[in-house]
Amino acid sequence: MRVVVVGAGVMGAWTALWLRRAGHAVTLIDRHGPGNQLGSSGDESRITRSSHGPDRFYPVWQRRALAQWRELEHAAGERLFVQAGVVWLVSPGESFEAESLVSLTALGIPVEQWSHDQFAARVPVMRPDGVPWALFEPEAGALFARPAVSATIRQFEAVGGEVVVGRVEPPRAAGSGGSGGGGPGGLDEVQLDNGRRLAADAFVFACGPWLPDLFPALLGDLIVPHRQDVMQFAVPAGDGRYGADAMPVWIDFGGSFYGFPSFDGVGLKACPDWLGPIERPDDSAREVAQSSIEASRAVLRKRFPALGAQPVVKSWTCFYEVTPDAHFVIDRHPGFGNAWIAGGGTGHAFKHGPVIGEYLAALVTGNASTIAELGPADGRFALHAREARQGFRTSGRNPLEDAPG
Repeated sequence: MRVVVVGAGVMGAWTALWLRRAGHAVTLIDRHGPGNQLGSSGDESRITRSSHGPDRFYPVWQRRALAQWRELEHAAGERLFVQAGVVWLVSPGESFEAESLVSLTALGIPVEQWSHDQFAARVPVMRPDGVPWALFEPEAGALFARPAVSATIRQFEAVGGEVVVGRVEPPRAAGSGGSGGGGPGGLDEVQLDNGRRLAADAFVFACGPWLPDLFPALLGDLIVPHRQDVMQFAVPAGDGRYGADAMPVWIDFGGSFYGFPSFDGVGLKACPDWLGPIERPDDSAREVAQSSIEASRAVLRKRFPALGAQPVVKSWTCFYEVTPDAHFVIDRHPGFGNAWIAGGGTGHAFKHGPVIGEYLAALVTGNASTIAELGPADGRFALHAREARQGFRTSGRNPLEDAPG
């Protein structure tokens, strides 16, 4: 089978790799080239953690995906994951962490419940004010996003995959000007903006925040791109308390903030996790709002007093691709029998990337055993009936989403 995968972010890259490993001829297309920083997978670091409240499906996927990230790390010969641990700062009256504790314990996933005093002792560089207890995942941590995607694509090329740089035009069904090779109701090819055409037996569209532009009628209200502001603040020179061996990744779910330790001894990330403005990625000025910087400074003054006045050493933007219920879209296109769509990606998707690719490759090839093993029983990834599951609260936090990381 010949397959074209559009989008070389984490979903597309892993799907292409799994398809190529299965022996199929695969071409991976990206409009800005592999490993670029413009899409949802282009950030420096992403959180990987198992906690998902009462949901026990995603923790299993996350653990499987993390094992695959570690295998890629070994094959690539470079550091892609730091097991710094992830600590959740519990807010009074919040149930998400308590439900996560129950779920992870039942699944046999390592998790610890820290009292207020234990939290203060385990992470002395953080002020514990207002945190009655904390949830700690010792085997969680940070993935290095762009290097991890680049390593995935290098593995894909090493096993014979082809990478093409170019922008794909909105696809047309077979018989509407193409050669008709896709058969009735299918695609026979995609066309790039330079006029090049690529024919295939099957197509996967995993284009991140550009997906609604390719399929506006289908996805215009289902996948909404939000610009998210990311920044690093300087750490005091030579102060090892902010390094990954002393400080975990932290998530203040109730306050909609998150942060990473310093991996280079220069800066650390502390960013808001609320939804940013809706912007098309091609129209975005990609400028960090001053209000985001000031909000992050306020959190630093509260949790890391020595960093409250530190300068911003780096700032950039990325995108959340938000769906109404916060679940991914992984489904066959309803009008194209040989095309699949994968979207709704943020940090939540990044950590699951290897398994998303494994599952999507199984759908494309009809691998029934893998579909049965990995597929959700509740049909959460299907295009239909999404509005019936309003797990996502557009006015606040999203219990399924990681920060962009």
